[in-house]
Amino acid sequence: MYRHLIFDLDGTLIDSRADLAAAVNHALHLVGLPQLAEDVVTGFIGEGARVLVGRAVSAAGDPARLQPALDAFLEFYRQHLLDHTRLYAGMLEALQALRLRGARLSVLSNKPESMSRAILGGLGVAAQFTAFVGGDTLPRRKPDPDGVRHLLQLTSTSPPEAVLIGDSLIDLQTARTGGIDFRGVEWGLRPAELRAAGAAMITHPSELVALVNT
Repeated sequence: MYRHLIFDLDGTLIDSRADLAAAVNHALHLVGLPQLAEDVVTGFIGEGARVLVGRAVSAAGDPARLQPALDAFLEFYRQHLLDHTRLYAGMLEALQALRLRGARLSVLSNKPESMSRAILGGLGVAAQFTAFVGGDTLPRRKPDPDGVRHLLQLTSTSPPEAVLIGDSLIDLQTARTGGIDFRGVEWGLRPAELRAAGAAMITHPSELVALVNT
């Protein structure tokens, strides 16, 4: 079916909720704002650090403190990328099986590219991926289709050969604007939103292997 699987990062490959929430709450504390529950912060994840922190300072009561909070968030998070972040259960085995089948794997995230590479490197799976596009790799980020087009070029694959695996409506929109297929993940941050939007869903990473031609 597909030769190229493009993965979102947070909520798809990795469960990073605890580390992101810790970094957000550290930043809020430093700028004198009340902390937020982890599930509240989780609802803000998916469109990059500026949007995440912007939503957090607004929820905490003072959107004017965005820039100092963002600076504090980035400084703290760079040093705590892997305190609690882990691959989702079954993902390592799925990535290894996909590579054995000859699939080309890439990452398309709104997280900065250096952080994306550092996280997957620290988790021991960066070498499984042929290419990375982060939120700062190109002038425009998801849901703009430039990231999809860039990854197709880097992997020498065409739109019909590619599928985007993601956990949010941003990912679904990115696949649609990029002209490629999409699969949502039930283990991610917003499966109900994807189901409501009519996205095709998978329930466990092992199902990814069946998407690839041998």
